[in-house]
Amino acid sequence: MANDKMRKGVETAGDKKGILLETGTNEFEIVEFSIGGVNYGINVAKVREVIQRTPVTEMPQAHPYIDGLFTLRGKAIPLVNLPRCLNVTNGDEAKNIIVTEINNYDIGFLVENVSRIHRISWKDMEPSPEVGDQSRVVGIVKMPNRIVLLLDFETIIAEVNPEINAKLTTVTDATADVKAARSNVHVVVAEDSSMLRDLLVTTLHDSGYRFVRDFGNGKDAWEYLQNLASKPGDISEHVGIIVSDVEMPIMDGHRFLKLVRSNERLKDVPFVLFSSLINEEMRLKGEELGASAQISKPEIGQLISLLDGFIFGKKQSVNI
Repeated sequence: MANDKMRKGVETAGDKKGILLETGTNEFEIVEFSIGGVNYGINVAKVREVIQRTPVTEMPQAHPYIDGLFTLRGKAIPLVNLPRCLNVTNGDEAKNIIVTEINNYDIGFLVENVSRIHRISWKDMEPSPEVGDQSRVVGIVKMPNRIVLLLDFETIIAEVNPEINAKLTTVTDATADVKAARSNVHVVVAEDSSMLRDLLVTTLHDSGYRFVRDFGNGKDAWEYLQNLASKPGDISEHVGIIVSDVEMPIMDGHRFLKLVRSNERLKDVPFVLFSSLINEEMRLKGEELGASAQISKPEIGQLISLLDGFIFGKKQSVNI
């Protein structure tokens, strides 16, 4: 498995091994690495493997963050110079590449040192404090003697690959009747990346979904839904569809889904996981928890079509 390759040479913190965490426990694992004396982390589920720095082929007119292409098992993969992206001047010390698969896109990130793997709870990950432009940091994890910053790799990829933004904002135009039907559906969105959340909400609004409530983590969304569940009347009058990321601070999407499915009033509300982590393993977890559908970012057009399917009663369970 790709994660087995990644684990070679990377120390694992704790006694437990492997990434097959019990579903819905609100736990995840991060690979810790450093750049410019600062400790960062990336979800293990995004990492294919960690390799030594390798020569690259420069690409004409590439984004400034891209060093070029490197070859891994016969496949050409773009390499993001993460020190340059983070405005760190001593990037020459970077000696490792974290090879990732995010949004069905293979891309490498040049870093300095990759140290170890930690298993933590999402509740121990706090949202990033608002100190200047922190758009690339989605959360912080407080270790006993240091702080680890969780980077928003989706935003970085969107910066270097405009096609990602296009897929997040391009949808097929709909008829007036379809938009009218959409306008009556209340949608709840949970997404920690402020950039992606804004794009998603704007696109939903432009598509005719007038009633959209968005939250930066599963806990806030869950508390909002609990309040709706206490109201009298048909629950569909208060919430028609839930769209959630998987990776989120405080409470992740899987835990959020588990709580929704355990609530008598909310258990039948369509719940769509819209995440960069919809790989084979994550898909199985989502199915086990009762996800109505699972779509990999950034396919917003497919998401809108799927939501229409729930509105018009055409779809039951979808994985894309």
